Amino acid sequence: MTLAPPRGSARPLIETRPLRHPDSTDAGMMTKRGWWLVLLNVLVPGSAQVLAGNRRLGRFGLGATLLAWFLVIVAAGLALFARPVMLWLTVGGGFLSAAILTIVQVLLVGYVVLWVVLTFDVLRLVRLVRIPGPSKFAIPLVALLILGLLGGGAGYAATIVGSVRSTISSIFGQSGPSLPPSDGYYNILLLGADSGDGRDSMRYDSISVVSVNASTGAVTITGIPRELPNAPFSEGSPMQALYPNGFEGHSSSSCGWNGWMNHVRNAAEVCREDKGEGLYPDAVAHGSDPGIEATKDAAEGVLGIEIPYYVFVDMHGFADLVDALGGVDINVTERLPMGGPPDGVNPHDVDAWAIGWIEPGQQHMNGDTAQWYARSRYTTSDWDRMKRQRELQEAILAQFTPQTVLTRFNEVAAAGTALISTDLPQDKLPEFFDLMTKAKEQTVTTIELTPENGIDEHSPDYGYIHSMIQQTLHPPTETPTPTP
Repeated sequence: MTLAPPRGSARPLIETRPLRHPDSTDAGMMTKRGWWLVLLNVLVPGSAQVLAGNRRLGRFGLGATLLAWFLVIVAAGLALFARPVMLWLTVGGGFLSAAILTIVQVLLVGYVVLWVVLTFDVLRLVRLVRIPGPSKFAIPLVALLILGLLGGGAGYAATIVGSVRSTISSIFGQSGPSLPPSDGYYNILLLGADSGDGRDSMRYDSISVVSVNASTGAVTITGIPRELPNAPFSEGSPMQALYPNGFEGHSSSSCGWNGWMNHVRNAAEVCREDKGEGLYPDAVAHGSDPGIEATKDAAEGVLGIEIPYYVFVDMHGFADLVDALGGVDINVTERLPMGGPPDGVNPHDVDAWAIGWIEPGQQHMNGDTAQWYARSRYTTSDWDRMKRQRELQEAILAQFTPQTVLTRFNEVAAAGTALISTDLPQDKLPEFFDLMTKAKEQTVTTIELTPENGIDEHSPDYGYIHSMIQQTLHPPTETPTPTP
């Protein structure tokens, strides 16, 4: 006859609550208990303490976990069913977005710290000295490995959130007024130049206009030659009042310019005593400068479209962006020299000054090679260089995949902060992100204002250019023939 154990003895507790009151002499049960505690700590952090340890710590950890799950579910729901709202909250809401991103970053860091505390507390609860055999070493190894993987992922997410916040504030801290699309398009002036010393007052090496269809996201890039002469200015422009018959050169021993497109900045800003403030008094407050605003007005006059925004790409940081994206793929059609002739060396004696060569064929270029591919001009024409710059723009756009941006976000953000200045308003970012997603599914249309397209390089017909741009952006639709 077996007598039941007296009330209050430890045996029923051992049998019914082995997680909190284990039989430390049962090696098999202690091993199973150890693995269960580690699993609970991974699946539902805080639950192991509720069942087997400090209930106050466990409730706090469990509450933080449930809050984290709730926020993840809300974010996933917004991303799937209300993406514009999510983008506005995170990148387009100005001060509110910055505050939200700061809170998210603090919560992520706080949760990682809490998870570290919970994991080490679980290892204490496991009682490793009572675990026999390989499990004594496997349990802490697995627990710390999972903590490193999942905690490291959460920590990386926190750095991404911080990078988003700092990048947006750096690039979009000052901006122009938020405007609706013009004739169905957002037109953005894209400028490229070296901002370092000795760059001849930083004349623009690359001038193009990116036109994004506000409905479909279709992208058209129009390349404007930097040596395009006598550009007309848009109606009502301060520069039009100075140059009613088109941009003209000016000879001066101290500060002059010629009538080319990339010398507009000299006339509007560099060579003026007031640095252009009298022409464009609001430029600096809106994140621009008089030279850029004058170049906008010239591009508007050349193409016959409104261009409210600009993006300036500093070629000093261009190589860093290409490297951050993992390089770009380009099909090189002719051998190109890298470098340029120093003073006193014949520029046509390429072998004497070339520091290297870009060979023909399909190439995966790093940043330095891509930069020389865009710059090289001593063995080819300016028109060829414009085409190469357009190839690089398309190749870089192709590299902005979700996988690339996610895995290299901090590098891309750092390169972009040093690379880009713009007057794009922050509240337009959600809409532009949506259009960029649509654009990746379509072929980019390119227009080059070169002799190949019927443009006289010495005396351009700007009326013809206006017509060509309009036909490209607004192609005529066929009228259906009525059925008899």
